[in-house]
Amino acid sequence: MALSAIALCARALLKIGARGIASFDEGTAESEVAANLYPSTRDALLSAYPWSFATGQRELPMLSAAPVADFANAFQLPADFLRVLSAGPAGAGRGLSYRIAERRLHTDSGSVVLTYIFRPDESTFPPFFDQALIARLAAEFCIPITESTTRSEALLRQAEKEYAAAKTVDAQQDTPARFEDYTLIGARL
Repeated sequence: MALSAIALCARALLKIGARGIASFDEGTAESEVAANLYPSTRDALLSAYPWSFATGQRELPMLSAAPVADFANAFQLPADFLRVLSAGPAGAGRGLSYRIAERRLHTDSGSVVLTYIFRPDESTFPPFFDQALIARLAAEFCIPITESTTRSEALLRQAEKEYAAAKTVDAQQDTPARFEDYTLIGARL
């Protein structure tokens, strides 16, 4: 079942024994805490690992203004951009030397295909990520709502376990990584 941002926060609040919310604008302590902590917690968890459901590729538009130094071209990053995984020339998702500066990608290439982590809609989060996010939100919400550091520490340990489990499930949805250019193998040929 796809959950909304409100439903994710409501479940996290229930985990710490607080009242759930139906809106970020309710005016309660719970809705205030959820509205302020949810976006950054979600984005931090999304960008901490290359989740398959939040990984995308896009050809970037070149900007007319060139970088001041080091690289010849600047490219506009997508609006939903959270983190770069790799960049490559046209037709390839990696292989370029680049730098991110001022929310732009700088490189010497004339075209860029960006492989990156983006911010998907909550309704597309898989159940394993929902559980990791709910656990992390509960840990983040605990001190402002309950003022219990002991409980918050226990929830943080639980959130780390949920995060590790989610990473394991997500990693099984892809072909295992392989060595493409390993000098010892090349030396044996």
